Amino acid sequence: MAITRPLTGEPLPLDLLNTTWMEQGARRDMFDTPGALGDWLAAHDLPQDAPDAETTAFLVEAREAIRAVVSGAEGAEAAINAVLAHGVRRLRLVDGRPTITYEVDDPARFPGWRAAATLLDLLDTRPDRIRKCANPNCILWYLDTTRNGSRRWHSMETCGNRAKAKRFQDRHA
Repeated sequence: MAITRPLTGEPLPLDLLNTTWMEQGARRDMFDTPGALGDWLAAHDLPQDAPDAETTAFLVEAREAIRAVVSGAEGAEAAINAVLAHGVRRLRLVDGRPTITYEVDDPARFPGWRAAATLLDLLDTRPDRIRKCANPNCILWYLDTTRNGSRRWHSMETCGNRAKAKRFQDRHA
C-alpha cells in the first residue's frame, strides 16, 4: 500500500526520521501500515532479507538514535554507537576499482545500520545543513541545499505558508 508522506527524497537518515510525521494533530508512523516497510526499503535500494517485524524494530531503534543525534539529546552518542556496533564498512580495491562492502551481524539490522552510517557521512560533510522544520508543530527534518542556507521549513507550501498566514493574522487582529 502506497503511503503519501509530507516529505520524501531526503538523504537516507533524514528520510528515515521522516517516516513519522504529524497529521491532523496526531503522530503518524509509516511503518504501522502493512506493506509500507517494503516500499520504503525498495525506495532506498535496501534489501529485505529478514522478517518485517525484526527489520522494523531495528529501523525504529536506528530512527530514534538518529533523532537523538540531530536533536542534540543527552545520550545520543551512546544510542547511535549502539546501532553502529552491529556493522562495518569495508573499503577495498577490486579489479582496480574502489569498492565498499557492508557487513552486519544480522540482516535485519542492515537498513537501520546503513542509515546510521550515512548520518555520520552527513555530520562529516554538512552538519550545519541538517535542519528541523521551523514550525514548532512539525517533526520533519531536511538537508538544506539552498545556496545561502536560509531554508526554514520542510515545505514552503505547508509549514511556510502556515507561518506567513499566522503572521498576517497577528498583524491584522
